Amino acid sequence: VQLQASGGGLVQAGGSLSLSCAASGRTSSSYVMGWFRQAPGKERGFVSAISWSGVRTYYTDSVKGRATISRDNAKNTVYLQMNSLKPEDTAVYYCAAAPPIYTGSSYYYTSSTSYNYWGQGTQVTVSS
Repeated sequence: VQLQASGGGLVQAGGSLSLSCAASGRTSSSYVMGWFRQAPGKERGFVSAISWSGVRTYYTDSVKGRATISRDNAKNTVYLQMNSLKPEDTAVYYCAAAPPIYTGSSYYYTSSTSYNYWGQGTQVTVSS
């Protein structure tokens, strides 16, 4: 699976951005898709994830209520809409893909170790 993230940029605090991740590969539409981010000097951390069907979605607490993850399997694309952006959202955002799994456990979706395909990252900068 190959992943191409886009949509990052510079935005003022309170603004919005929509990130996209285009996946290619024969079974990419069946994969769990996630977004992670890494701010300067910090470890990469979980932001959001979505099951292959789109039924299950997960968010880190700091973006709940401000972010919406979705996917269009016909286009092999996953989206992350982020609103009310804050300076602390500044980071490189990575999309990632994990093999499909039938589980209700959130750990699989939120752990970076579950993901074996990663995109190149897109920079999001939020100015105050």
